[in-house]
Amino acid sequence: MTTTEAGPPERSGGTACGQAAASRQIKIRGTLVEVVRKDIKHLHVGVYPPHGRVRVATPLRLDDEAVRLAVVSRLGWIRRKRAEFEKQDRESQREYVTGESHYFEGRRYRLDVTKRDGRPKVWLAGNARIGMRVRPGADCDAREALLYRWYRRQLRARLPALVAKWEPKVGVRIAEVRIKKMKTLWGACTPEARRLWVNLELVKKPPSCLEYILVHEMVHLIERTHNARFRELMDRAMPLWHSRRDELNRSPLAHEDWSY
Repeated sequence: MTTTEAGPPERSGGTACGQAAASRQIKIRGTLVEVVRKDIKHLHVGVYPPHGRVRVATPLRLDDEAVRLAVVSRLGWIRRKRAEFEKQDRESQREYVTGESHYFEGRRYRLDVTKRDGRPKVWLAGNARIGMRVRPGADCDAREALLYRWYRRQLRARLPALVAKWEPKVGVRIAEVRIKKMKTLWGACTPEARRLWVNLELVKKPPSCLEYILVHEMVHLIERTHNARFRELMDRAMPLWHSRRDELNRSPLAHEDWSY
C-alpha cells in the first residue's frame, strides 16, 4: 500500500515523530526527489510548498527502482500539485511600517506604528488595526521581533484550551506543546515524550487550521505514518479535517527563503 499527500504538515529533516531516518536525493525523469528510508510499512509520496518539493518516505526493504516506479506512476498528480503551489498567494517581504497588512487568526489587519519613548508594545486596535509602539530609532528587525513576541503570546494563550478540548476526542494525553517558527513544518511531535510542536505562523491562520494541526499531531502519537489507520483516526476525531487542511493549504505563505 502507498499513500500520497499534498501540502503541510510534513515530516522533514530525516525524522518522523521521533523516528530515525536516512535521507538522500535522486532525480526521476527530471524531477528531484528526496528519499527518506525509515522503519515503516508503506511507501508515502508527498508534495510540499512553496514550490512543490517531492518527498518519498519508503520502507527500508524497498530499493531505488521501487521508489522510481512509485514516483513515475504519480507524475501527473505531482505536476498538478506543483502548479497549485505556484498559484498560491505569497506574503511580500514586510518592513513593519504603518499601512502594511498583517494577518492574525485568519483576518487581515492594517499595522499602525507610533514612535515614542516607553515600553514597546503591540495590541489589537479594534477590528481592523494592529497597533505597535516602538522607541524612536527602532529598526525593521526590532519591529519584527516585537510583533512576533506578541504573536507568540497570543498563540501560547490559546493552546491550553484547545489541548483540553481535543485530548478526550483523540484519546491521548499531551505532556507539553511547544511553539517554534518553522519553514517546512506546520507541526511535529515526539511520541515518547508526548510533546507537540506547532509553527508560530499558525497564529496568522484561521483558528480551525490551528486545531487541525493539533489534532493531526495528536493522532501521530497513536499512528506515526499517514496510512489508512491514521486517516480513520482523523475521520473519527475530526470528520471535516480534509476541509481544514485544504483551507490551510490555500492560505498565503509567509515570505521566507524556503531553503531545505
